[in-house]
Amino acid sequence: MRWTRLAAVTVCALSLVACGANQATPPASGGSSGNTTEAPSGGIKVGVILPETATSARWEGFDKPMIEAAMKAQGIDADVQNAQGDVQKFSTLADGMISQGVKVLVIAAINSEVGSSVAAKAKARGIPTIDYDRLNLGGSSDYYVSFDNVKVGELQGQGLADALKAKPGAQVIEIEGAPTDNNATLFHNGQQNVLKPLYDAGTLKLVQSQAIDGWDNQKGGVTFEQILTANGGKVDGVVAANDGLAGAVITVLRKNGLNGKVPVTGQDATPDGLMAVLRGDQYMTVFKPIKAEAEAAAKLAAALAKGDTAAADQIANGTSDDPKGNRKVKSLLLEPQLTTKDNVKTVVEQGYVKAGDICGGDLAAVCAQLGIS
Repeated sequence: MRWTRLAAVTVCALSLVACGANQATPPASGGSSGNTTEAPSGGIKVGVILPETATSARWEGFDKPMIEAAMKAQGIDADVQNAQGDVQKFSTLADGMISQGVKVLVIAAINSEVGSSVAAKAKARGIPTIDYDRLNLGGSSDYYVSFDNVKVGELQGQGLADALKAKPGAQVIEIEGAPTDNNATLFHNGQQNVLKPLYDAGTLKLVQSQAIDGWDNQKGGVTFEQILTANGGKVDGVVAANDGLAGAVITVLRKNGLNGKVPVTGQDATPDGLMAVLRGDQYMTVFKPIKAEAEAAAKLAAALAKGDTAAADQIANGTSDDPKGNRKVKSLLLEPQLTTKDNVKTVVEQGYVKAGDICGGDLAAVCAQLGIS
């Protein structure tokens, strides 16, 4: 696959994906994890559209309840909906929110095309939009709240490099996110900041890098198995762009007796990803404190709903490049954290997952040793 480098600061029915791989228990901060909410009936109205539930547990398990809580704390009646990976539904939800007279629209778009289209509709009605987590290239959103996604990729690359430092010439397979998701490109770019010099020097050997349409975990597992087979069943390390893809990769490694022997990266610190890290099947994940992202988006929405752009600019005091739109977008980029077995405890202590959700059965002894309770 040919990657376009973009500058920025910034299921049990499927045999290859473990049962429950995309489920998450709502965090301690509370809130509903259902797929719909009633439209707000009073107060400041803000619409929030999340992208999907099929490929990552984070959107319903973490973002939704945390956004609802953060918006409520700002005196906002937030209508938080999920498009379930359907581009038409995403657009329809946006049309409904715009017609209801929301003061601000917060969008975590499925892809840049639908995100840009929705932002344009909102702008035509004088409604400011905030790109949440994903920057819509070529769009017109006024603000962008996310994590430093190049840094996310750098943490993944560094994690894999650390795991393979004693194995010169180690063979690496890269299973990347959707080519239509700018974040996936940024993750890849960050990974290459660390790994490409090692590939060029021969310290590591890249077998193949492949993007996975739609972040589809089943497709990711199938693709990884095909690459592994074509390489004679040999692999020493795997870059997996998130915990869902990592889970699919680990299923294939287990089938070949390689799980626990081949370091695999991940992202999102999902319960299943954290359990894989504790078990030793996954070397690391990237913890992104979504509560901070949700709170930043809520504060920004509150300022914009009141027409206070000066306050909004103080919150989003950085910029991100949109090379397709040839513009800079006012941004707040938060810091991600590399998480290995040794610091899984941090994710639990901060309330993003309960010890009981990850420490049962064969992991009880590991959690006790690490002081996770």
